[in-house]
Amino acid sequence: MMNNIFLWFLMLVINFSCILFAYKKFGKTGLYIWVPISTILANIQVVMLVNLFGMEATLGNILYAGGFLVTDILSENHGKEAAQKAVKIGFFGLIATTLIMQCAIHFTPLDVPEGIAMFESVKSIFSLLPRLAFASLVAYLISQFHDVWLYEKIREKFPAKKHIWLRNNGSTMLSQLLDNAVFTTIAFYGVYPIDVMFNIFLSTYIIKFIVAICDTPFIYLADKLFRGKKIPENI
Repeated sequence: MMNNIFLWFLMLVINFSCILFAYKKFGKTGLYIWVPISTILANIQVVMLVNLFGMEATLGNILYAGGFLVTDILSENHGKEAAQKAVKIGFFGLIATTLIMQCAIHFTPLDVPEGIAMFESVKSIFSLLPRLAFASLVAYLISQFHDVWLYEKIREKFPAKKHIWLRNNGSTMLSQLLDNAVFTTIAFYGVYPIDVMFNIFLSTYIIKFIVAICDTPFIYLADKLFRGKKIPENI
């Protein structure tokens, strides 16, 4: 279990460091590129169940939560419209991947044992039930736009740079709560008893809550890079 926790924190640092690197190297474009990467990888990792902090969890939470960090950086440094554009790009990437891979997995594989085994492995990852895919898309769209909206609302009341942590954590934690509620309800209502649904909801949100706290230093680093004019403007 300790090995899982170490790897989880390592992946968290790598994820947020990649976001900062993309921002510093490519500016807003780098963040726009990262959004579909993170959403697609998150939906692949969601099938990987592990034990973290004594709870059953999926690995997609770090990458998925990284999308909230991206929109918060864009909201803070480039405005609401830039953040909303990132949400739309991520949503398009998610839909395109779902549609294309749903076609791909219905091909007939070459009649070679190794080829069939590989094909079935990929198929097991992308054979999402329509209900789960729909739940993921709806939850993503609602929660991400809510995050952008709430970030601006909090900034109206607490505009100082010293309150970036409040804008970041407040908008992310509440938006992820909304995301969890929407996804769990659409995906699992009528499938699992209410108490099982609640356990899924609670364990997932606790993990996302930890990720939200951990991303705080990274949004301050992004702001420092932006104010120091180290972010490209015309890429």
